Amino acid sequence: MASTSSSNNSSLPSASSKHGDVDINMVALSPQPPQSPPDGSLELPAELVVAGWRKFWSRRENRHYYFNKGSGQSIWDLAQIYTPPSPSDPLGISAGTVHSPGTNPARPPFPPAEKRRPSGEPVPGQSPVKKIMLLPLSGYWDLETPSNVCIMERGPCVQLLPPHQEVEQLRARLVAKLRHQYQELCHQREGIEAPKESFNRWLLERKVKDRGNEPLLPSQCLTDISMSMYREIMNDIPVRLTKPKYSSDARKQLAKYAEAAKKMIESRNATKESRQIVKWNVEETFQWLRTQFGASCEAYLERLAHLKQQCGPHLTETAKSSVENICSKIYSLSCDYAAKVQQKHWEVLKEHGIEEATEAPPPAPQRRVTCYPLQLYVPCPRLPKVDRVIEGETATLKFNGETVKVSVLYFQKLEHLYRHSCRDDQGFCNFLARAWCLLRRYQTFFGVAPTEGNGLQGALPIPVFQALHKHFGVTFECFASPLNCYFRQYCSAFPDTDAYFGSRGPILEFSPLTGSFEANPPFCEELMDATITHFERLLTSSSEPLSFAIFTPDWRDPPIPFVLRLENSRYNRKQVSVPPLKHEYRHGFQHVCPKADMYQRSAHATLVVFLQNDAGFSRWQPTDERMHALLDAYKPASHERDAESEANVTVVVKEHNRLNKLSDKEQLERVAEASNS
Repeated sequence: MASTSSSNNSSLPSASSKHGDVDINMVALSPQPPQSPPDGSLELPAELVVAGWRKFWSRRENRHYYFNKGSGQSIWDLAQIYTPPSPSDPLGISAGTVHSPGTNPARPPFPPAEKRRPSGEPVPGQSPVKKIMLLPLSGYWDLETPSNVCIMERGPCVQLLPPHQEVEQLRARLVAKLRHQYQELCHQREGIEAPKESFNRWLLERKVKDRGNEPLLPSQCLTDISMSMYREIMNDIPVRLTKPKYSSDARKQLAKYAEAAKKMIESRNATKESRQIVKWNVEETFQWLRTQFGASCEAYLERLAHLKQQCGPHLTETAKSSVENICSKIYSLSCDYAAKVQQKHWEVLKEHGIEEATEAPPPAPQRRVTCYPLQLYVPCPRLPKVDRVIEGETATLKFNGETVKVSVLYFQKLEHLYRHSCRDDQGFCNFLARAWCLLRRYQTFFGVAPTEGNGLQGALPIPVFQALHKHFGVTFECFASPLNCYFRQYCSAFPDTDAYFGSRGPILEFSPLTGSFEANPPFCEELMDATITHFERLLTSSSEPLSFAIFTPDWRDPPIPFVLRLENSRYNRKQVSVPPLKHEYRHGFQHVCPKADMYQRSAHATLVVFLQNDAGFSRWQPTDERMHALLDAYKPASHERDAESEANVTVVVKEHNRLNKLSDKEQLERVAEASNS
């Protein structure tokens, strides 16, 4: 086959550029359309012709090959990109589908669409989208590894609506308002600040039980009172306690707790018996403090524990109704706000001629397929324009006066995930708008405080993921997002925004038949407990290899039920505890934080547990040798390889910025020059 490269490539490049993008790995190797019969499309199916494919003859190899005039992609075998129609496939899930080489042909096809526009042709009603130069990010993430996870084919999601910037702005304002109201209720009724991160954990706990269609705000829970919120408020009554470093701090904290307990029991409608018990213990504590000036820190803490044990039940009973009212009020407001968001969402969709479906889609055929990203049933309208500004290593997306920021490296990652996963936007027309919605959603979810939400997105170090993949066949993350995922196969909290970037939906709604998984759940006891129940159900129901590598804080004082359930599970094949301060996690805000702050030492021990059924144990047995390799990867010293990858990626990012400022013709010329040199 004719080629601009002097090397003899009998195997054509597998990486390709789609949707009018330029692939830097392909430019130097991409053939110019050679001389061919008058029409190279006469022998091809209509779907391939519309997608830009033509058939040509290679003089060098003396055989036919197929060339895409839009992307410059070349292949020898038509079966790599096309699966012929099958009469047993009424939904067309795998029939007549055009695929990219290396992707799974069992994925759903692109929805019916108009003929692809030329890359440079502007979209009606929208400014032209500049071509996106995609550069390889190998070594930093593994977005090319195919999944070993299989599922039963599932239809598109009917309940979720496609994201829209105006709706996302309204949702963000209402969630911020709800956070403020929660803070005010805690301050007015209990005289305390809202417990740190309790609102975020409330969102997680509520979504475990929520059956509503709103992706962020709880709206259809069986009970109004959240035990997560109730428990965290009660822990801070009558005053929030912290672990003291010095004996003087412990003495002040004991006196502060005693004074707050006395004030609370006198100002509330408590029983006579409760008043007497609390006052007597408080007076005894103050008398002890007057006689003990040089007591040790342990002595003060022991006295505080005794006071809490004596007064705690009476204070809890006194504040119970008030705290329950706070929980009920927040949930009631959340339901109202969720209804407003849904109403606004349908107003926007109906403006574009999209009505609510009157009939459910036909059920998906019951067959086994490799897992694929979640698909939305409601069509997406043309989204408003979003401006992109790149300054240094930061990409800024602007819409209607609101900006969201992400590092250029992670912006590139979103482009790669979108290219792999999105099936209804081949031209990247809605990419910037959907990326803005995704970043705005997570910004809303994290909260407004500087470090709030950091723990919700912490991720394992890259060497640990590499060890999990090499030794245990892991290709899937159970708790991730487009921002912190390592593989392109993952489950996430927000399928409506994340599905376009590879999400398979929430883990509690994902039922794989086989595969090897990594699970690092957020620190919410209700979610963690529901997760192990879900995993054990999957391990029981499947006879095929199934394995879950679970990473969780090894909390022992007191031990949480989730840890005890993991240790006592019948599927627990191996467990090991990594000591505190001997390992690290990637920052929860890794998409915006400085590189110097990318890793954070863990103050708690981490428990690693492998849950496997018999077939999974036979295939991915956690032997001592494999466990040693995993623990070695967890050591901070192994992250030096990570730093080298980041240095290489920085060069790629700078090249990305430079090339994206050039015209398409200049891009091709520069890359060709680099290839020749």
